[in-house]
Amino acid sequence: MLKDGVYWAEKLRNKEISFQELLEAFEEKARKQNPMLNAFVTMMDQDALAEYQKQEDLLNRPFAGLPIPLKMLGQEKKNWLSTSGSKLFLEHRASRNSNFTNRLITNGLIPFAQTNAPEFGFKNVTDAQIYGPAKNPWNLDYFSGGSSGGAASAVASGIVPIAGASDGGGSIRIPASFCGLIGLKPTRGAMPVGPSGWRGWQGAAIDFALTVSMRDTERLFYGMRGIDSAAPYQAPKTEWQHTKAAQQEKLKIAVIIDSPINSKVTPEAIKAVEKACDFLSEQGHQVELISYPVDGKALIASYYLMNGAETAAMFAGIEQGLNRPVEKNDMELMTWGIYQYGKKVPASHFVNALNLWDQAAFKMETLLTEYDLLLTPTAAATAPKINDDLQSDEIRDALEASALLSENELLHLIDQMFERSLQITPYTQLANLTGQPAISLPTYLAKTGLPLGIQFTAARGREDLLLQIGKLFEKSYGFKLPEYYQ
Repeated sequence: MLKDGVYWAEKLRNKEISFQELLEAFEEKARKQNPMLNAFVTMMDQDALAEYQKQEDLLNRPFAGLPIPLKMLGQEKKNWLSTSGSKLFLEHRASRNSNFTNRLITNGLIPFAQTNAPEFGFKNVTDAQIYGPAKNPWNLDYFSGGSSGGAASAVASGIVPIAGASDGGGSIRIPASFCGLIGLKPTRGAMPVGPSGWRGWQGAAIDFALTVSMRDTERLFYGMRGIDSAAPYQAPKTEWQHTKAAQQEKLKIAVIIDSPINSKVTPEAIKAVEKACDFLSEQGHQVELISYPVDGKALIASYYLMNGAETAAMFAGIEQGLNRPVEKNDMELMTWGIYQYGKKVPASHFVNALNLWDQAAFKMETLLTEYDLLLTPTAAATAPKINDDLQSDEIRDALEASALLSENELLHLIDQMFERSLQITPYTQLANLTGQPAISLPTYLAKTGLPLGIQFTAARGREDLLLQIGKLFEKSYGFKLPEYYQ
């Protein structure tokens, strides 16, 4: 019996275990494993008990009081630390719950802890200077990914079955691929936003969770999904009445294996997709290899530009709160470089970048009328090692002097700064920029024993197709889940 979220929710509902007993069991596992994993950065058990006692009718909610950790980045709980992985906010506490946190509680999930995240979520690994690296339960010499790395470590270790996560460029799907988990990034506008930030990274960023079963993924998605009239992005209601959505017997699936930035793809990432294609063909689905539908390099450049502009705006607000200018030693060097770039970006370039996203979205939605799904690797390789240097001394020296560089010089520097990490994970950013839902499924183990995911992308509002394909792989192909869940 898979001990996923639904398993524990039914135990709670049937009063086979109490909330306090389950909370203590999760915390005991965390206390034993966290010194090795560095998954959790706070434990708030007394607050969790108080929240549980405050809620009424919890046993009739989808998750019946299941304890869940929140990501230490945007998933705010009143009076809890809200550091965003940055020393600037080491003592900062949230003044209220985020709407996402409130919806989790409405679904019967009780926050009890917070997980490790890199500073402001800029990386595909988790190594905030204030917290240290989040390690991969499959092999502690490797990263669990980023930016939801602490969440991935917490789930893959078997400490919790579901953990809050978020995805602005692959930050749910990348850790899912690296840790053998299910990682759904929903359609832009499908998840709660606000009441502080409403358009995270211009709609590229979205909250959801990391899971180990399709039934957890489905139950959580339909419980969390909703349209907020104040939200700037609205998910289409293409498939709103999910109980009435007919399963499509034969799917037409486009396949891309080549990297969108023309970088190397490991033979094992290729094999993971090829094996999935063989399985899909055996199941009667139509599989067709296609070329990349958009300019991957131009889109990545536009993504970096948005990051820069958003970071410059963020620090302008921070400076008002601090009543002083921010300085290089207030932040990590990577953040400083992104900030310097953002200060040099003209408004016209920012608008042009967002226009490029819209054009790419149109191409993708057109493609996804011809095909039901797009299949790619989730990542081009397995997780990097903790001691891998994803930059260089030359890049760090340039970042130190980045305030003196021009806009074009800074774009070149940011491109160099992310080059090695992007080569590992070049596939995930597209769905963030175009707003489509995408899911990473844990279908493959490399010779090293580390997992690798495959990624399916659907048209906006068609999570039902992602859930359908996920359930097919789970039932008939088999997931390569972490040891605890086998």
